[in-house]
Amino acid sequence: MGVSDNLRGSVMMATAMCAFTLNDACMKAVTVGLPLYQTIMLRGLLTLAALVVIAPRLGGLKLRFARGDRAALWWRTAGEILGTVFFLTALTKMPFANLSAIMQALPLAVTLGAALAFGAPIGWRRLTAIAVGFGGVMLIVRPGLSGFDVWSLLGLLSVICVVVRDLATRRLSTEVSSVTVAFLAALSVALTGAAVVPFTGWQPVTLHQWALIAMASICLIAGYLFVVMAMRVGEIAFVAPFRYTALVAALILGWLVFAEIPDALTLTGAGVIVATGLYTFHRERTAGTRDPIAAAHPLRRTPS
Repeated sequence: MGVSDNLRGSVMMATAMCAFTLNDACMKAVTVGLPLYQTIMLRGLLTLAALVVIAPRLGGLKLRFARGDRAALWWRTAGEILGTVFFLTALTKMPFANLSAIMQALPLAVTLGAALAFGAPIGWRRLTAIAVGFGGVMLIVRPGLSGFDVWSLLGLLSVICVVVRDLATRRLSTEVSSVTVAFLAALSVALTGAAVVPFTGWQPVTLHQWALIAMASICLIAGYLFVVMAMRVGEIAFVAPFRYTALVAALILGWLVFAEIPDALTLTGAGVIVATGLYTFHRERTAGTRDPIAAAHPLRRTPS
């Protein structure tokens, strides 16, 4: 693998993370004036339309599945729906960078989940790093203190749901294409939004709000495509740490768009999570191992 491939992969990964973070910012901004589930449905419909257009260039949609893939898809869909609902609900109530910092624990959680579910090798060093990383999460959510509330809990639940989603995806055969997985995810989330809209109300959508929803949809698809390309171009151990550019982007957007500045404990916790995550990636590289989930299904860190 040449240096140029790793460089291209790292730029693609950083671009993907910035796109995902901009999607989150658009969703947080638009839900100030529109009901959450209406926004979820509208973004889902735009995403579905775009995926149908680009699917032929990505191998096409194949909606017939082997029996073994059906159960995995059900679990993945459940994780996708619940993770999206938990994440976006928390996003409407929590500081932008705080929730993003919690989500940075996802690679650590997936590594632990893979070890528990699949018996993936994990040494005491990486296990210690995971424990320290989760300690960083606790600095952000602060259970038992005034900084902890139900929204922090929803953020943690969204991490668990995404772990379930990615572990279920690991069970899918190679016959299920990435674009098909993305299409089913967008469809399930859009239908969930449509099912709840009658109970949460509908508001007229302004041109500005349509622009934000369209931008969220474009960023969501762009992030997905770039992250897949990144994992195919560069070495996973080299490219994967660039996921943490999402936190930098969230800090900048939180400050510029929402006038939010994280406190010292939040920044400390985020630093601990990033440091332990980078160490875990380093151990995987030096040990010559790959994270089984990332290798099989290089999708994003967040269900939004």
